[in-house]
Amino acid sequence: MDLFHAMRVFNKVVETNSFSLAADSLGLPRASVTTTIQALEKHLQVRLLNRTTRKISLTPDGAVYYDRTARILADVADIESSFHDAERGPRGQLRIDVPVSIGRLILIPRL
Repeated sequence: MDLFHAMRVFNKVVETNSFSLAADSLGLPRASVTTTIQALEKHLQVRLLNRTTRKISLTPDGAVYYDRTARILADVADIESSFHDAERGPRGQLRIDVPVSIGRLILIPRL
């Protein structure tokens, strides 16, 4: 089982409060979402979601797992975006030490 994928699926189910909406959002078949959640619960040996025919709710263990995985997924998204931003070109401050005359005559007019 791909644990990272399972975390994403679980979080999407919690955020949408629906297996069907989570499946649509992730572009997966509903059966795949259900199977992934079942495999995750089996792997962790805890029940994460209370399911009825009409609604889904988090168990206490599910709430803890959701809080922790939401932070992990946010950190991963942040890391990925920092690399995508790096592809756009250099960013930040550039400090150049030059004699005052060169700064006034050459650098400042070009800024």
